[in-house]
Amino acid sequence: MLISNAYAQTAAAGPMDGVMQFLPIILMFVALYFFMIRPQQKKAKEHRALLEALGKGDEVLMQSGIMGRITKVAEDFVTVEIAEKVEIQVQKPAIAAVLPKGTLKNI
Repeated sequence: MLISNAYAQTAAAGPMDGVMQFLPIILMFVALYFFMIRPQQKKAKEHRALLEALGKGDEVLMQSGIMGRITKVAEDFVTVEIAEKVEIQVQKPAIAAVLPKGTLKNI
């Protein structure tokens, strides 16, 4: 008798119950977007802006940890002087940050 009553109650459920079942999943995807996807897109946009703004004389830190001063800027590559008369050529995405002027003199 109890089983048939429970079955009858679920059969009489309204149309909103289907939406309410998926609500936690929808909320999880919204949270995922705002906590993971959106900040990553913002960070990538900032990095692209940093790479476009590179210029001769900028002091940079590369992802490998090497610091140097930019001597030439090409479309995809940058020539960086890491010591006196020692220059290396790296891809632009390898640059992690632009350092404040005078940082290399203090090291």
